[in-house]
Order: sequence, then structure tokens, then C-alpha cells
Amino acid sequence: MPKLDRSRGIFEAAQKLIPGGVNSPVRAYRSVGGTPVHLARGQGPLVWDVDGNEYVDLVLSYGPLILGHADPRVVEAITSTAKTGTSFGAPTQGELDLARTICERVAPCEMVRLVNSGTEATMSALRLARAFTGRELVLKFDGNYHGHGDSFLVKAGSGALTHGAPDSPGVPTRLANLTLVAQYNDLDSVRAQLEAHRGQVACIIVEPVAGNVGLINPAPGFLAGLRALCDEHGALLIFDEVMTGFRVARGGYQEICKVRPDLITLGKVIGGGVPVGAYGGRRDVMSRVSPAGDVYQAGTLSGNPLSVAAGLATLRATDEPGFYARLESLSARLANGIEAAAKKAGVPCSMGRQGSMLCPYVSKVPVTTLAAAMASDRALWTRFFHAMLDRGVHLPPSPFEAWFVSIAHDERTIDRVVKAAEESFASAKANVSVGST
Repeated sequence: MPKLDRSRGIFEAAQKLIPGGVNSPVRAYRSVGGTPVHLARGQGPLVWDVDGNEYVDLVLSYGPLILGHADPRVVEAITSTAKTGTSFGAPTQGELDLARTICERVAPCEMVRLVNSGTEATMSALRLARAFTGRELVLKFDGNYHGHGDSFLVKAGSGALTHGAPDSPGVPTRLANLTLVAQYNDLDSVRAQLEAHRGQVACIIVEPVAGNVGLINPAPGFLAGLRALCDEHGALLIFDEVMTGFRVARGGYQEICKVRPDLITLGKVIGGGVPVGAYGGRRDVMSRVSPAGDVYQAGTLSGNPLSVAAGLATLRATDEPGFYARLESLSARLANGIEAAAKKAGVPCSMGRQGSMLCPYVSKVPVTTLAAAMASDRALWTRFFHAMLDRGVHLPPSPFEAWFVSIAHDERTIDRVVKAAEESFASAKANVSVGST
């Protein structure tokens, strides 16, 4: 069990100055208990905490670090750019270069606007969709997360055909009533909502791969069905690829599924670990964005030189021959190893994976819906989490967060994780109390 004396001291002090002691809720370890590990540095696939403990990192800042920590190309890009200025509030060549790179890779993006976060990207795309269609309602899916904008912090009440109810205090009920909720992988629930609100729905927004309930892949025909329903009802289709964009394929998941949305939101990988977001899509839709059009959206730090430089360095690295094939091989090795480790320990495991994103659920049945994810054995998973931490593997502190693999996670590192998983599943199955500190 790692000693976390300094982490504990920092956390205790932080709780007096920062709500919950953290600047993003999942970091507080509320769902798993214990002291949050406070990290000090990272290199490649590894991180070290303030107490000097080393871990293999499968969090990777929740996705952006596809090259691993402190990749020399990214570090050099940030360093050299910082020497010339960190922010101008004026256009730069780098913004054009990143926009061109995105549009060349992502077929739906004929134009793109850079912003500062995934939340800002989805909020802006929603406003644009409402303006373009002249409609107010938006349809999202239970369990899909699109950032903390008011319109997205909504869940489905008592059934899929009801209006949403606020999922966080501070979200006005009247605003929540403009958000409809359907069930992911259930086209009938979508069809019913569109029929019940015919001519009123501006857009359907979806995570094409649901990566905020662990990882749930779209059922065959689901995304194509959404495209057809949007066309039938005159609504725009928005793919939220903040997580999957450039991580699961060179052109994001839209390249894999061959379904073309009207708008797409991006983030994470396009900043290489520095804050960034983007939304883009059809030229006729994006031309409504100010100052070309009348839909206002602005940001002091949008297109920040450091973010742009880090993003360009990252995307150029992923263009190296065989990059995504290599990443796929490493990710499959990890997923297969985790499944084998669970089976060896007699722990039921349902593996969700798309490329270098994965999530092993402690479940006897395949997890294809939010309900199935919620029915997984969270108590056993929590014991597994702490056992893995004790063995030097840093996982997201929630059974409903995806794990990430980087190109820096070589076979030796993957095998180290699998060995830890074998021991950790056995420990968790035996109901051994671990990691309570």
C-alpha cells in the first residue's frame, strides 16, 4: 500500500479553499473512498505522486495524452511558442494551421471554430443548432455527458418519453424542459420523442461512443438511424467527439461509423494536454457564427498559441506511419489481458472498448445500456481499484470512466498492468479490505 502522507496533507488543506478539495468532482475519490493521489510529474506511461510513488497511468488526463506524458515533441512545441508569447487576443498562423488540420481529417468539418473546452464547444454547437433551425428543443441521451452546460445537466425523470428534470441545483426547470431525453441504443425511444414534439426539435446530440458511463459502443444501425430520423424531422445531428476525436481513429469515430453528422464537437487530443475545444461542421451552418453570421460566441483565450502548438505537435505525431495500428495492438493486448485476469480470478467481466478507450465492467452480462452499467458490481470494482493503486496502477476513480492507452504504453508496461490486475481481481474477489487510506 503506497504511503500518501503528503497527498493527505495537501487534500486536507485544499478542502478549506477549494470546494471538495478538487477542481473537478471525480478527482475527490467520493465514489471509491480514500485519499486522492496528488500527482507531481509524469513521463511517458508513468506518473509519480507527491510522496514519490510510481504508477502506470491509465487516466492520461481523461484522454488528451495520446502520446503519453511530457512527450518531447509537445514539450518543445509549448516551450518554443511560450518564448514568443502566450496569448495575443489577435489571430495567429497557428490557428489556421490547426483549423486546416481538423478540416482535412474530419469530413463533416467544412469550417471550425476553436474554443477553450469541450463544454464550451457543446454549448456553442447547441446555440448554433437552435438558431439555424429556429427551434428550441434539444434531444440527448440518458448517460451521455456533454459538459456542464445547463441544457446538458438533465436526466430522464420517470421514463424516456417525459421531459427532462434538472440533474443539478441551479438548472432552471423551464430550461430543463427544453431538453428531451432518450435511451442510448434505443431508436424507438428517439422516434417517440421526435413524434411527440414534431417540428420542435433543433438537434440530437450524442456521444457516438458513450464514454462517460465507462464505455458503451453504439448498436449496429443506431447512429445511421439517428441520421435518418434527423433528416426526416428536419433536426441537426451533432456528434460529441470530445473524447473519441483523433483518439479512436485519425478522423475520429465518424471515420469508423461512416455516418456524417451536421456538427461535431472536439477537444482533448486536439490540445495535446493543454485546454482546448472546437466545434465545426457544414459550411452553411457554421457560417451563421459571428462575425460571419448572427450567432454570437467569443472567447478571450480561444485559439491560444500554447494550445494550438501542443495540438498541432500531437496531431502531427499521430500521422506517423502505423500510429493507430500500433495503438490498437497495445489496447487490444490490455483489454484481452484484463479479461483473462478477471476470468482467472472468477470475476465476471464485460469489456467495453473502442480503440484506445476501454472499460472493464464487473458484470455477468454484456453492458450495452446505461441500466446494465449501473447494475454492475460497483463494490467489487472499488476494491479492485484500490488493489490496483496499491500495485502501482493509476485508474480513473470511478467504475463509469473510460481508461486510456497511449502510444508510450509498450508491451512491457501493458504486461505490468495485467499482472497487477490478476492479483487485484483475486484480492477484490476475496473481499479483502485495501486502500482505505
